[in-house]
Amino acid sequence: MTTDTPFRILAVCTGNICRSPMVERLLRSSFDALAPGEFEVSSAGTGALVGREIDPQVAGFVRVFNGDTNNFAARQVEERILDGKDVVLTLTRDHRGQIIELMPSLLRRTFTLREFARLITPLDGDPSLSGPMRWRAILPKVVRARTVHPADPSGDDVVDPFRRDDSVYQQMVRELVPAVDALVDWERKHR
Repeated sequence: MTTDTPFRILAVCTGNICRSPMVERLLRSSFDALAPGEFEVSSAGTGALVGREIDPQVAGFVRVFNGDTNNFAARQVEERILDGKDVVLTLTRDHRGQIIELMPSLLRRTFTLREFARLITPLDGDPSLSGPMRWRAILPKVVRARTVHPADPSGDDVVDPFRRDDSVYQQMVRELVPAVDALVDWERKHR
C-alpha cells in the first residue's frame, strides 16, 4: 500500500442492518469531515439480510448523529470483502471469532469496536504521518496492548437491538456511539 491509500475499515455485525451500518455511517461522516479521502469505511454482516436498507429506527439515530443513510444495502461478509481491509471492527466477540475463522490472516487486525476504542485511546500516534499511515503504524501497538493489558471482555460487545423494544435500541446507542467518538477523537488529537 502506498502512503496515499486510504485506511480501510470494515464494521461487522450479524444482519448488517443495525449496528454495523451505524458504525459505518457515523465513522464515514466524521472521518470525511476531518480527513477527506483518508479513510474508507464499509460494513457487512455474518448473517446479512442481503439487500435490506438500514433498520428504520437505527436510520433515525444515524441521522441524529449527522450520518447519511442513503444508498445502503446490507451485504454478507466474505473473503473478497475482507481482502485489503486494514482493520475489521466487529460488534461482538462472536463476530470477531467468525471473521478470524473465515480469514485467519486477519487475527491481528480484527477487534470488537469497543475493544479497539479502549485500546487505542491511551496510545500516542505520530502526527508527522498521514492519517492512513498513522493508523497502520499504531496497529501493532494496539495488538500489544490487547496482549499485555487484557480487560474483562464482557464489556466489548454491543447489544443487538433487532426486533427488540426501544430500550434495547437506546442501549445499543449508549454502547456504540462512545466507541465511535473515541476513534474520531483519537484521529483529531493526532492530526
